Amino acid sequence: MKQKIVAIGGGDFTKHQTLNIDKEIVKFSEKQQPKMLFIPTASSDNATYTKNILKYYQDLGCTVDVLFLIKQKISFQEIQSKILSADIIYVSGGNTLKMMTLWRRLEIDRLLNQARKQGTVLCGLSAGSICWFNFGNSDSRKFKNPAADYIKVTGLGFVNAFNCPHYDSEADRKVSLKKMMQKNSGIAIALEDCAAIQILGDTYRIINSNNIARAYKIYWKDNIFYEEVIEQVNTFKSLNELLKK
Repeated sequence: MKQKIVAIGGGDFTKHQTLNIDKEIVKFSEKQQPKMLFIPTASSDNATYTKNILKYYQDLGCTVDVLFLIKQKISFQEIQSKILSADIIYVSGGNTLKMMTLWRRLEIDRLLNQARKQGTVLCGLSAGSICWFNFGNSDSRKFKNPAADYIKVTGLGFVNAFNCPHYDSEADRKVSLKKMMQKNSGIAIALEDCAAIQILGDTYRIINSNNIARAYKIYWKDNIFYEEVIEQVNTFKSLNELLKK
């Protein structure tokens, strides 16, 4: 099966800011009434966030479930059953580092890789965008210290690139990513709020939920910094080409 990933830069779903992207996620599952599993680890299993997004995706035609990993004790067999029976897995925003640390301890990383290989749609925004990539530009330290710098967090490595969400809405993200990428030989995909990269196998396209949200290809080459708008077209293009300098 071809992997299916939708990484969203940000936006408030409760205000329907990401609605067009969310509709595409449901359509991407190719199911009449897809099973959507929400994993709110990064938000510390926030109850309000969970209630709101489950209702939201229910209204989009999904049957919904949640995987609490912090507030509830749950067996590995139950975790496995929830993850591998889902058609869509949506990961919340929040503390990426905290989430990745817990996921690795509980072997969620391995289960998500199994889900990826069976064609489950893997998606989310902010932390739920970063996690599918090799690395991400993360505000995880800011939860305890708002003055802390952004940090590089290691993701699941399903996409061979760096990821940066909120590229337009948090002004210091741009400065941080530019500096971070000087020490990284690869490509970063920077996503503005309401923009997403949709990946199907080894192809991609950029989608958005308004007319202005953009995605960028960020990299350094021969000591020159490049920030290139990624063209938004309806057809899927080569992901390997995108990730070349």
